[in-house]
Amino acid sequence: MIDESLVVEAVHDTGIRRLQHAYADVVNRRAWSELEHLFLPDAEVVIDRRTGEPHRLVGGPALGEFIGTSIEQFEFFEFVILNAHIAFPDGGGAGSAVCRLFMCEIRQQQGSGRWTNAYGVYHDRYAFVSNRWWFAERRYHSLARNANELDVFPFPRQSAIDVPVVGQPGAG
Repeated sequence: MIDESLVVEAVHDTGIRRLQHAYADVVNRRAWSELEHLFLPDAEVVIDRRTGEPHRLVGGPALGEFIGTSIEQFEFFEFVILNAHIAFPDGGGAGSAVCRLFMCEIRQQQGSGRWTNAYGVYHDRYAFVSNRWWFAERRYHSLARNANELDVFPFPRQSAIDVPVVGQPGAG
């Protein structure tokens, strides 16, 4: 017999993955207004591209405006989820979760046709509100991108969102 808490955790894991895939779909279609339906209105979003100070935004509409302006230069842009480690530190039924999500952007510059890739990691906090999962907080850090060569950045030490190691209680 399967422990009911494992079933609850599996159901919520699926809900969060659906949220992550919805985000990728919105970005790939450049449907910025739909981000309002994925992020809580007060969700803090921090974007550290490793150039200058991190950008601090609140809510999906602000994030959509930022991303839209940032990727206007690309004729082709594809956001790809590479891996996601979701954890429920307070248990699967607690209504909160955290995640470390690795991603890649595949893009082509308008005019020159030059192809570039960017790699990064999101540290996310999710909340189960009104019977569905939402982004409650998102922190992005660039890990690598190619310019003339490949620029590689160290993995961020402090993300302000702690994702437990596999095998620890609440790690899922």
